[in-house]
Amino acid sequence: MKRSKPVKIEPKDTFEIAFWGNCVHTYHEEIKHFVYARCMGLIYTYYPDPKYPSINRGGFDLKGKSVLDIGGGPVSMLLKSHNFSRGTVADPILFPQWVQDRYRAANVEYVCTPGEEIGYFGYDEAWLYNVLQHTEDPERVIHNARRAAKVVRLFEWIDIPAHDGHPHMLTEQSLRKWLKTDAGVTQHINDSGCVGRAFFGTFHVRKPR
Repeated sequence: MKRSKPVKIEPKDTFEIAFWGNCVHTYHEEIKHFVYARCMGLIYTYYPDPKYPSINRGGFDLKGKSVLDIGGGPVSMLLKSHNFSRGTVADPILFPQWVQDRYRAANVEYVCTPGEEIGYFGYDEAWLYNVLQHTEDPERVIHNARRAAKVVRLFEWIDIPAHDGHPHMLTEQSLRKWLKTDAGVTQHINDSGCVGRAFFGTFHVRKPR
């Protein structure tokens, strides 16, 4: 686990720390990943275990790509993925040691840093899912995602007034503006605990200068 520099714990982060608790029981959030992933264009497939061909494994096949998951928390979708050349989770919260060990066992790098301060480059994809409401500067986070990767996969809830732990109300218009795109889908969702209006898509966008 890397830590870029001491991270100031903001009130929203205090809320997130309380939300995740000891990170042991996360099913209620992880089941939503399959909805996010589908909307973001990720496909869940089954494949034989390299050592035990009679055993099938499941996961999102990333086809050798490198992925930066911004705000992936303790249960990044990279843990449900396979066939990636590099996987990195960037999140401002220092989770329990066993969470970091789990990432390491899955060959996923965990970096304790907020999305506003990410300075990474050269990834094939950057993922943002249910994260921007939690940030200090969502526009800056998207800017950094676009600098870091060729493709941004995004799923965000919109039109929800700010509340504890969520200092921003995102809109379709603001997300399109920050992504510099006319692509994306807005839809009301009610599936696997995901309830509300969302904006999502896979974005091949012009690199910011």
